[in-house]
Amino acid sequence: MIKINLLPQKRAKHRAAAGAAASGSSRDFMIGLGALAAVAVIVFLTVDKPRRDKISSLEVSNQELQQQIAEKRTKLVGYEDMKKAKADAEKRAQAINRLMQAKVVPAHVLHELGEILTQNRLPAMTEDMRTKVGNGPGSDPNKRINLDWDASKVWLSGFTDTGGVFRLEGGAQSESDVTQLAKRLAASVHFRDVTPAGGERVEDRERGIAYYRFTITGKVAY
Repeated sequence: MIKINLLPQKRAKHRAAAGAAASGSSRDFMIGLGALAAVAVIVFLTVDKPRRDKISSLEVSNQELQQQIAEKRTKLVGYEDMKKAKADAEKRAQAINRLMQAKVVPAHVLHELGEILTQNRLPAMTEDMRTKVGNGPGSDPNKRINLDWDASKVWLSGFTDTGGVFRLEGGAQSESDVTQLAKRLAASVHFRDVTPAGGERVEDRERGIAYYRFTITGKVAY
């Protein structure tokens, strides 16, 4: 009986089949990698790059805007100070106009009263008086003035000067406003012997307001 050994042939077939399978798996893996790379490129071109370009464009626009703002601010330097100075000048002019309508008085008195009746302004004072009205060492509690006082709370209705003796009349929101006005007049080098000569609370029924009507007397230092 003749016997034929087929085992080597089976082994060869098995090796061939295994090789083909391995080759197919490697090919599928490479195809998968290629597909992933293609998707990555598509995502980069359609999503990521446009987004980066837009962010870059916005950053450039923001830089240009900040530069424009800086240039505008440079041009506006000092504008607020000029605006405040204009407002102060208008307030002094209003105070002086009220006095001129009441009675013609010496120019230096007009100017001094205008300064006193302007916010954040002080009367013309000697160095000694400046120390007394302040809050530091050497100050006098009876002469001390409130630097934050709002001068717009006082208005004048009349000023008379008879032989160097003046009489100042007007209205104020409160008695403390009259006190601040009197302290400033007393501190000024242009006035002497300043004395509040009386006052009363008045009801203005037509305008529906109440105010303090006052009179201050003293001497003008010519």
